[in-house]
Amino acid sequence: MKLFEENDIFKILSEAISEGILIVNENQLIVASNAMANEMFGYDIEELNGKSLDILLPAKTRITHERHFGKFIEKGGKRSMGLGLDLEGIRKDGSEFPLEIGLNSFKLLRKNYVMALVIDISERKKAEQAINHWFRIFNESLNEIFVFDYKTFTFLNVNHGAQLNLGYSIEELKQMSILDIKPELSKESFTRLLRPLLGNKKEKIEFETMHQRKDGSTYPVEVHLQLSTIGKKQVVVAIVLDITERKSYTQNLERKVEERTEQLSEALKAEKSLNELKTKFLSLVSHEFKTPLTSILTSTALLSKYTETDQQEKRNKHIETIKSKVKHLNDILTDFLSLERLESGKVTYNPVSFPLSKLVNEVVYSANTLLKEGQRILYPKNVDGISITFDEKIMTLALSNLVHNAIKYSPGNTSIELAVEHETKALKIHVIDQGVGIPEEEQPFIFERYFRASNVLTTQGTGIGLNIAKQHLFNLGGNITFESEQGKGSIFTLEIPI
Repeated sequence: MKLFEENDIFKILSEAISEGILIVNENQLIVASNAMANEMFGYDIEELNGKSLDILLPAKTRITHERHFGKFIEKGGKRSMGLGLDLEGIRKDGSEFPLEIGLNSFKLLRKNYVMALVIDISERKKAEQAINHWFRIFNESLNEIFVFDYKTFTFLNVNHGAQLNLGYSIEELKQMSILDIKPELSKESFTRLLRPLLGNKKEKIEFETMHQRKDGSTYPVEVHLQLSTIGKKQVVVAIVLDITERKSYTQNLERKVEERTEQLSEALKAEKSLNELKTKFLSLVSHEFKTPLTSILTSTALLSKYTETDQQEKRNKHIETIKSKVKHLNDILTDFLSLERLESGKVTYNPVSFPLSKLVNEVVYSANTLLKEGQRILYPKNVDGISITFDEKIMTLALSNLVHNAIKYSPGNTSIELAVEHETKALKIHVIDQGVGIPEEEQPFIFERYFRASNVLTTQGTGIGLNIAKQHLFNLGGNITFESEQGKGSIFTLEIPI
């Protein structure tokens, strides 16, 4: 007599359950299934009875399942499957779907059976994928996004953009509150600010304020606050836009030519949109490419006029001009490609051990070709014998950028000095110049992308070299800091962790 043939109790109970139920004998043959299981796997009533359990399993899991089934029958008991695993079933039409299974072994008429409670988790998987998708958007956003407790103001989560701009790691930020980056606000004043949200008088609060980085520098931001919940906890979500460029360019608008003023003012009004970034980029590229291209065209035209043998010196002069301008254009393109790789996450680092003197020699040798008349580079005295482990290319890029800037923004007949401090936890390389310096009010913005100080707007440059170098060093645990006084010079310091 077949199992449950005369037994209506199983049918009554199993059909009242929203999960699928399968009963399998010790030979892995299905002896009973409820309507939910039949519907889940796409079979008619009693069509599964007598079939091998293998027809419900993807081919890739059948051998493994058979081995585990034998052990389970032997040991008996209860067991949950699927939690933390990627289990799948296969329907009659061949389509696969994710599931969770609860197993319970029992004996009836001296025979072993297993009851399987089957749950289709397709919707749950879709929800998990959607959550993961939105988390990636949250973390990869170029804007700063903070989630903090509305009572204590303690950070619960902070995206990568905010970590990069503030200079803190996620571990450090989770020990801090919103008040730690807004020292001018007290708990009471911030509570008053949030009151319209908590009282449901407003859905969103917008305002401009200042944020303070780990290094003590501050920068202007536009803040959008909204109330939300995580589980049963009420939280505040803050979406923050760094408006450094908007503020800086607005303050210095009168010093720029009319065409650039119009372009940048339009771009700054549309800071939140992709079109603003494209407009700013095109304006920068057209300006930086136009000057060297004009020089190349002029030199090329003049070359054709010097046809006599004794005019070789004049020809050489124009050829060197062309080479110099082509190198300048190539450097600009290299910076833009580096920026693209950083933003797309395609950068890979290769830490190796190398002598510091080798790297410094290469940087100084390359920089000597850029020196103005009367300029010289003072070599560090205590560099020999120091060996470090770091990404050599990134360190070369960062140090070259600092040395080249020192040459570019210093007048002729001055010295650029390199000094090395070998400390316990870090190696510091100082680049000391006697250049134009950075205006004090603009110093907080010096590492922002595309930022140019107001006293060097007529000097060629893209404003992304320092930003790229700082991002690379941040990724590797290093840093770039500086001290500067307008009209007296600057000291930029490269910090490499040991």
